[in-house]
Amino acid sequence: MRIDSHQHFWRYDATRHAWITDKMSTLKQDFLPSDLDPALNANGIDATILVQVDQTEEETLFLLRLAEHNANIAGVVGWIDFCSSQVEGRLRYFSQFEKLCGFRHIAQGESDDRFLVRDDFTRGIACLQQFGFIYEILIYPKQLPAALELVMRFPEQAFVIDHMAKPEIRAKEEANWTAAMREIAANPNVSCKVSGLVTEADWHHWKKEDFRPYLDVVFDAFGPERLMFGSDWPVCLLAASYGQVLQIIEEYVHGYPAEVKERIFGGNAAQFYGLKTARHGFAA
Repeated sequence: MRIDSHQHFWRYDATRHAWITDKMSTLKQDFLPSDLDPALNANGIDATILVQVDQTEEETLFLLRLAEHNANIAGVVGWIDFCSSQVEGRLRYFSQFEKLCGFRHIAQGESDDRFLVRDDFTRGIACLQQFGFIYEILIYPKQLPAALELVMRFPEQAFVIDHMAKPEIRAKEEANWTAAMREIAANPNVSCKVSGLVTEADWHHWKKEDFRPYLDVVFDAFGPERLMFGSDWPVCLLAASYGQVLQIIEEYVHGYPAEVKERIFGGNAAQFYGLKTARHGFAA
């Protein structure tokens, strides 16, 4: 069973999706399950984890409705306001949705590089574990020190780093990111998504060799048991097709044992997100 651990759907709205600039005009349209299905079928992907892009509960409910009516969507990562005094009640409300696996906040967009360890935010994070939800960390490399503090403060909470913390591939910056990623990977409650690489490279002139130094770091630091393939579709379309994104990782792990490939392309995601084996046929 092959699982894409990171993809998005939206109904495009210029105000709600203001992060999509003119340079990213390819993304200024609706992206829904029927648009992704051909790519999943062509590349042998059986299921996906659908991840939020809009920081509203309205979008979380929209994603859950899509998941309810699309068997390919195995899980949803939504959004709630972790800084709200009502966070525990909102988590209790959302715990009724079987396919809801966890939450994230677009911390990369916060002006405060230490947003993840603010008192009001961490009070919200402290409520996650009782409901069995994971938390996804979406950051830039400069925010890795705060992320490290967060995961060390909650050693029993499951975290995953989205997009390998967006290393500066275009600028070929490695040293600071490498040191910080090795430090955060030393915490066993943290996994990492092998995703989002092409959009951190030169969109029009990237080469597969550009990604190898960064892949070498996460494979060594996290080990194949804590890594998950993700396409970041449709955002990846700014720089590559779905098949090209998949091929980058498939070629990188070409010489790995079959059981390692199975974990990276599905087994780890099934286990991390607690996907129901009976309902989805996954090996959790």
